[in-house]
Amino acid sequence: MQANILLLSLAAVVTGAVVPFQAGANAALGRMLGHPLWGTAVSLCVSFACILPVMILGQVGAPNLSQLAQAPRWIWIGGLVGVVYITGALMLAPKLGAAGFIVAAIAGQMLASILIDRWGLVGLPSRPVSASRLVGLGLVFLGLIVMQLNGFGAKPPAGS
Repeated sequence: MQANILLLSLAAVVTGAVVPFQAGANAALGRMLGHPLWGTAVSLCVSFACILPVMILGQVGAPNLSQLAQAPRWIWIGGLVGVVYITGALMLAPKLGAAGFIVAAIAGQMLASILIDRWGLVGLPSRPVSASRLVGLGLVFLGLIVMQLNGFGAKPPAGS
């Protein structure tokens, strides 16, 4: 069981490691296209173009769309959240830097995750808010402050 958790955690670290590249690339894309929302739209189209061949190669069957009528309404927030995150990343990463944006995003993710776990939201099981989880959250926010200390009051680079 421990080895499984270690491998899953390593996979999550690798998954997270690609996010700063997405933020920087999408920011450049938005600048080249003249508006951040065009960067978001093109990025999402590229995502679709990339997942489609994977689904075909994996012989993923067609979805059962008839079940969507009975689905809870909150399942649709995933697409909205993707737009908010991609647009936020491409607008904020140039101003905060890759590390500054990511640590702030992780702090927000940690806070929301504790609330999601506490009340078992979005179909996930409920988990208690423990002292160790709150300490971990506090350390993430402390890391955010420490990483941004020299950025407070500094002017963003030209062109941001």
